[in-house]
Amino acid sequence: MQKETKKLGMFDIYSLDVGGAIGSGIFVMMGLGIGFTGHSIFLAVLIGCFYMLLAYLYQPLMSSMFVLPGGDYDMKAMLFGPMLTGVSGIFTYVNGIGMAMYGMAIVDYASMVFPAILPYKTLIAVAIITLFFAATIRGSKFLATITSIMTIVLLVAIGLFVVFGLPQVKPGFFDGDTFFLNGGVGFIQAISIMSFACQGTTMAPVSMMEVTKKPRRTIPVAIIFITLTVGIVYALMGVVAAGVLLVEDVAGQSLALVAQEIFPNWLYVIFILGGAVFAIATSLASGIAMLRYPCIQVAEDGWMPAFFKKTTKGCYPYVVQGFFYLISILPIILGFSLDAIVSLVMIPAMLMNAYLNCSLIGLVKKYPEQWKSSVYHMPTPVFNVICVLGSVCALVVAYNLFVDLSVRDMIVCLGIIALCVVVAAVRLKTGAVSRETLLNKQQEIARKAVEATAAEE
Repeated sequence: MQKETKKLGMFDIYSLDVGGAIGSGIFVMMGLGIGFTGHSIFLAVLIGCFYMLLAYLYQPLMSSMFVLPGGDYDMKAMLFGPMLTGVSGIFTYVNGIGMAMYGMAIVDYASMVFPAILPYKTLIAVAIITLFFAATIRGSKFLATITSIMTIVLLVAIGLFVVFGLPQVKPGFFDGDTFFLNGGVGFIQAISIMSFACQGTTMAPVSMMEVTKKPRRTIPVAIIFITLTVGIVYALMGVVAAGVLLVEDVAGQSLALVAQEIFPNWLYVIFILGGAVFAIATSLASGIAMLRYPCIQVAEDGWMPAFFKKTTKGCYPYVVQGFFYLISILPIILGFSLDAIVSLVMIPAMLMNAYLNCSLIGLVKKYPEQWKSSVYHMPTPVFNVICVLGSVCALVVAYNLFVDLSVRDMIVCLGIIALCVVVAAVRLKTGAVSRETLLNKQQEIARKAVEATAAEE
């Protein structure tokens, strides 16, 4: 009984994960979304949160069928074959590209208070990322502590932005040519570019199944409420971001311009430095800390060359972290834009999600009892349509992000995907990774999931 009282209930999951889902990506991406759809950005982010819930359909659905201590890792292990397991694992390193976005965004916001640093944007962004990677040498505890504190700061900053901004929204917000700017195509493009900010409502909850009361009911239901809450908060931010100043002034810009308009100067400085800059820095810190161990696991599983396993005497994985660091700073050095960086991360992820969502159709046939007891259980034809719809949502995001890239960025994106596939194929063919071992591991994860599910019942 004592163990049960320590587990998390519905409100615990909701309160913890709303804070985690409302990320600094909204600070980075909002201006880009406004550039595509104008005043209707508030609808784009509200719908976008549920759209991305469909794009990540496999996460809430599998959490309603199984108790999976490994969260997303276990889910992918049950759905992917050996080849795609390798591609997914290798792509973990490519996620380092996203760290570049945070480094650049920190400089963009800080330059609004200290404009003298803007000419040195590239150098400072690289230095910031270097500093955070250096902090991991002593371990992740410091980064974790800072992340917890800055999450609170982030939520306060967003609250102030909405409270001060809503009364200053100009009349006629819903009228004129700036609502649904660029029509339906622009609206879908806005949802696609905002996908990075809107995607976090499922990730944290599914990672907490082992410490949740009745997780197969609690997690899936909590995800719906979390998604609704995040969508409403983002929508309110969108109204302020697009409605206080002219659309042409804020399109493609950070929220700093709007903040300067709605806040007194002293509060504006606090918002930029204590809110936006520290919040984005938190995402950078947590991203480095969160991806470190999956990158190590990918190397230990054999998907990377043997020297990637090397560590210092203090067990610091200097090769893995060094390679991850290089991937993080290369987009800055090569001059990639923020939207291109987001696309390079999101496109491969959405392609994998499309496969995962369709794979659910076969999963429920394989585990009919678990599916029958799911809170999401529905008639098979309806379920099949929803799975296909989830895959289509993921593919639409990938397509819209891809066609908006420059020719150079398209080539880079295709090159990244091809490289992940080639490396995975070579590692399998050379025997560096055993297919039999992978399949046995997959079966073991499935067996434990079924046992944990039975124990919960």
